[in-house]
Amino acid sequence: MHTVSFPKLGLEFNINPNALQIGSFRITWYGVIIAVGILLAMLMAFRNAKRFGVNADKLVDVVLGGLIGGVVGARLYYVIFSWDQYKDNLSAIWHTWEGGMAIYGGVIGAFLVGMIVARCHKMRVLPVLDLASLGFLIGQGIGRWGNFVNGEAFGCNTDLPWGMTGTRIVSYLSDTDNIATLTSLGVSVDPNAPVHPCFLYESIWCLLGFVLLYLYSKKHRRFDGEIFLMYLGWYGFERMIVEGLRTDSLLIGKIRVSQLLAGLLFVACLIAWLVIRGKIRAAHDDNYLRCYALTEQYQKDEEDYAAYQALRADKVKWKEEKACIRAEKQAKKEAKKEAAKAKKAEAQETQPEESTQPEKVDEPAKTSVSEESETEQQENTNQ
Repeated sequence: MHTVSFPKLGLEFNINPNALQIGSFRITWYGVIIAVGILLAMLMAFRNAKRFGVNADKLVDVVLGGLIGGVVGARLYYVIFSWDQYKDNLSAIWHTWEGGMAIYGGVIGAFLVGMIVARCHKMRVLPVLDLASLGFLIGQGIGRWGNFVNGEAFGCNTDLPWGMTGTRIVSYLSDTDNIATLTSLGVSVDPNAPVHPCFLYESIWCLLGFVLLYLYSKKHRRFDGEIFLMYLGWYGFERMIVEGLRTDSLLIGKIRVSQLLAGLLFVACLIAWLVIRGKIRAAHDDNYLRCYALTEQYQKDEEDYAAYQALRADKVKWKEEKACIRAEKQAKKEAKKEAAKAKKAEAQETQPEESTQPEKVDEPAKTSVSEESETEQQENTNQ
């Protein structure tokens, strides 16, 4: 149990990080909130799959692969840049319910694994990335509240009305190692004063980004991969600024890793978007880099997939009918075998009675033979 409060707003929350605990088994609110974000992102993705030219059946495998890649990537990214925290206690690497998931690692891992699965299913990767980007904005916007429950993802001191504090925040900022790290970055903090709620900034920014990019994608998306570029640029711009406020950044020397990566992504994506848009305008051709979902090829691919699924269904039905016929033949064969066994058993039961009857039948025959021999003797005597 720990507390999180917003002093100037008069709000204070006593938070139990565990949503459910039975013995040593527990489900944390952090995990529940992340799961809700993922679920809502999946619902949005499946509902809009056709609009982006993505096959919903194949998307299931992409999502599952992306989830695994995202979890592994988020944890791996955090552990790599916080190795001093885990090198003497390797078992703690698996304690994901305690926090320590880096969003950029999750994004990288999810996109990489999702792309591999999409290629294995012979899907167009860029439309999948566009759709996934909207899902990421939902997941990040909701998932950041898991940081609130854990009392993490906060910044330096602030006098703003929404400044926050809490027992875990005070404990973290009072730690001598953390003070030394912040001092090396030129940051001075008062552990007992309110700090920036960086999780809140990112949550609002991501949810706002989802609304804007979703509306943009419905009418103005001009090429596959555009929403993906805009997502990276949108999120990169926010993270580049907010990461500079945080007191728990992952570092390489004195460089904030996520801030550097965010800045590079923002600049690169902005340049790429402007260049591609410029080429489209210069082409004066409506079919140049046309979105896959709006092409005849997409319609043909969908028809081919429907025909393939129908053929598979027919094969399955044929196999089921064939299996039923085989089962019926086998049942008849077994019935014949049982009947034959029953008949044989009945014959064996009646055989002893039949074997005694020939002895009774042979006596009259012997008598007739003896009478004939006596008659022959009399005839010989008379002669």
